Amino acid sequence: MNQLNKQRNQGSMHGVTLKMVVTVLVEEYGWEQLGQRIKINCFISNPSINSSLKFLRKNLWAREKVEELFLRIQWKKRKT
Repeated sequence: MNQLNKQRNQGSMHGVTLKMVVTVLVEEYGWEQLGQRIKINCFISNPSINSSLKFLRKNLWAREKVEELFLRIQWKKRKT
C-alpha cells in the first residue's frame, strides 16, 4: 500500500477498533464467506473473534487485508 493510501486509510479508520472491524465483517459475510474472501486460518479453522484479534494484531499484512475489506464495505454503504 503506498503512502497516500495509508494516510487515507488511517483517517478512515480513526476511532474504529480492530474488534469492531472483525465484528462488522463477520456480521456482513459470516465466517465461511469471510474465510473465502481473506484466506487466513483464523477465519477458516475454528474461527472466533478473540483468536482472529490475536492473529491480526501480530500480522500486519493480514490486518491490512481485513481493514481494506472493511473500508470497501463502508464505502459501498455510504455510496447507496
